[in-house]
Amino acid sequence: MTHGPAPQTVALRTRLKPGMEKTYEEVHAVIPQDLDGALRRAGVRSWRIWRDGLDLFHFVEVDDFERMRAKLVGDPADIAWQKRINELLDLDHSDVAHGLGLVWQLPAEA
Repeated sequence: MTHGPAPQTVALRTRLKPGMEKTYEEVHAVIPQDLDGALRRAGVRSWRIWRDGLDLFHFVEVDDFERMRAKLVGDPADIAWQKRINELLDLDHSDVAHGLGLVWQLPAEA
């Protein structure tokens, strides 16, 4: 089953404050239901995060990244989540506004 047009794929990088690794993983062990719903209503199809030391790499599949960001701005679930998560992040070394530029990908087989 498809959900309409192909989603945008966006890669993001964020960085933890030193010592926040365990807390970050604990906070992500269970995502609040209201946040899950807000993300899905905003067009998020999938969001995965990998961690290498303090560096976090996000892979997001979303209908429209800028529209998602606009929809979440005033959402109470996202406001509460951002407040909690931002306590753990080194915001001077994070790029969640524009994403990472794609350099290369393995082409699909014909």
